[in-house]
Parts: sequence; C-alpha cells; structure tokens
Amino acid sequence: MLNIETIFERLKENEAIQKKFHLLESRIISILNFKDFFEILLTEMMTVFQIPYVWMSVIRESPLADLIGQLHDSDIVRKRTNFISRYVFDEIIVRRLKPVLINENLESYAAFFPDDMVCPIGSIAIAPVVIDGEIAGSLNQWDVSPKRFDPDMDTSFLEQLTLKISLCLSNVSAHEKLHFFAYHDPLTGLLNRRAFEEALHREFSRSKRHEACLSLVFLDMDSFKQINDAYGHDVGDLALKHVANALEAYSRKEDIVSRLAGDEFVVMLPETGEDAAETLMARVCEYLDQQPMEGNGRILPVSLSYGIASTAENRIKNPGLLMQTADERLYALKKLKKTGNLREQDGYFSGVEAESITYSSM
Repeated sequence: MLNIETIFERLKENEAIQKKFHLLESRIISILNFKDFFEILLTEMMTVFQIPYVWMSVIRESPLADLIGQLHDSDIVRKRTNFISRYVFDEIIVRRLKPVLINENLESYAAFFPDDMVCPIGSIAIAPVVIDGEIAGSLNQWDVSPKRFDPDMDTSFLEQLTLKISLCLSNVSAHEKLHFFAYHDPLTGLLNRRAFEEALHREFSRSKRHEACLSLVFLDMDSFKQINDAYGHDVGDLALKHVANALEAYSRKEDIVSRLAGDEFVVMLPETGEDAAETLMARVCEYLDQQPMEGNGRILPVSLSYGIASTAENRIKNPGLLMQTADERLYALKKLKKTGNLREQDGYFSGVEAESITYSSM
C-alpha cells in the first residue's frame, strides 16, 4: 500500500508531466502548415520531455506518406521519418490504437527504426497516429534507459497526446489538401491553369532578365473525344492520367507540367531551346507508342499533337504571345492532320509557314 508521501510524489510527477503536455500542445495546436507542424512536433517533444530521439514511422499506403513525400526541403522531416508497409505495421502492432512500450526483444521492432539510429536503445514507445479514422503511422520515442519506457508504466498521458496529435494532423492534412487543390488538377495531380499562369509570368520575366531561353509546349490528345464516346469518361480519365504520368516521367525537376482543361496540357521548359523541347516530346511520344494504355479490358493507343514556341523568337515579347504561338502551331498541325496534308521531314513537318513550324507525334 502506498504511503501519503509516495502518493504526493506521484501527484507532483503527474502534474509536471501534464504541464509539459500542455506546453507541447500549445505549440502545435494552431499550426496548419504541414512542414512546420512536423518540425516543431519532433523537435519540441525532444526538448520538452528530454527524450534523446523522436521520430515518425509512416505507412507507405497512407495519405500521410504522400504529404510527407512532398517535404524534400526539410532535413528534420527527412531524417526523422521512416516508411513502413501497412502489412508490416499491422503484423507488429496488431492494429492497436494504444501506445506500446517495449524494453525487451527490441530487434522485433527494427522495421520502425530510422536509418541513422546508431545509439544503443534501452526502450522505445510506439504510439499509433490516426488521420480521419485510419491508422497512418506512429509517433516513436527511444531512450538508452530500459526504465524510460517500461511496459508496466501508465500510458494515459501519451494516449492523450497522441489523440491531440492525430486531431491536429487531420486538421493540417485537410488544410494542405485544400491548398494543394487550389493549385493542382485533382485528377492528374499536375499544376492547374491558375498555377501555370502564375509560373508562366514568373519564368518569362526570369528568361528575359537572364537572357535565357524559355520554351513552351502546348499539346493535346489525338483521340480523346473518341475514347470518351466509345469507352466512357472513366477510361478517358485513365487516358489523361496516362499522358500526365508520361509527361512527368520525362520532364526535369525544373520543368513545369500543367493540365489546363480537358485533354490540353502545357509543358514549360526553363533554359531550354526548341530543339531540346522537341527531343523531350519525341521521348514522351515514343513512350506512349511503346506503352499503350489498358482500359476497360482493352489496349488503347494514345498519341499526342503539340506545338512548340520559344522566347528565342524575337517577335515573342510577352508571356501571352508565347502561349498563343504554341497554341496556334498545335492548331495548325491538327488542321493538317484532318486534311491529310501532313508530311514528316527531318523531325519537322511541312505545310505551314516557316515561322509557324509545328511538331507532332505520328
């Protein structure tokens, strides 16, 4: 039986812990930026609770993995996050919602350890994190002392903290999604027209300021309407995503790929001339030729038509004219295809004025 002194000591310890939890909660509760939330959470937990190491294990198949995957510029998030398959997570944690404290047989939990964990581990705490009712990963802590996270310890405070973190993560996730879809096409994940127009003005000004060539490719699919009419809009959506994936796969990190509307796409290539833009599109079209789309139980070929314009052309004085020129070259090519007057010649196509050379996937 506990004596009065021991009870008062326990009460003081609990009060101190509660204050630390409130302090941490006050620092994360109002954050809606995903990067700031994770950086502050992971660093403040170590500081407030004097824990040697705090990190996240993220289930690869969860929406949380997609959001964290976008934080390439955060050293803290990158170093303090490890990814784990849902199957392995469920096998080890057995879909528990309550924190797990371990100080024996730690090697059984190696899948949760970050790659740079080199210090000896005496005990760990793994607290599952839930976003919108689904387990998305866990918040983990380790200490060199086996007593720090003894399995017999009360986990009620950690449960409360994890619940608050889960609620905050759901709010941050919802906010980030709203922000993402304000600038991205919900079907393909590419930048939308609004984001593209902002980028176009920015990159055009940079091109003129640094006297660097900026090329722009305006493209669409050759048979999008026929695919929709024959196989339905679900298959049409698959075709759009097929094209979007190809464009992203062959574009550089600094290139800007956007879906404007329907089957219209734009690729903006900073510091790139027309010949290099043509080479890029030739590779994309070759890929589409070799990798036809599978939809509705059928193998469906997908091809593109495109027009290219560049700031190297003296007559292009503003972003609107760059876009208009590429669009006009695409339109001229589409018209030639309909009339059957298209002739391939050295990678270019005759039939239009020299200043309106058009390009195409055949």
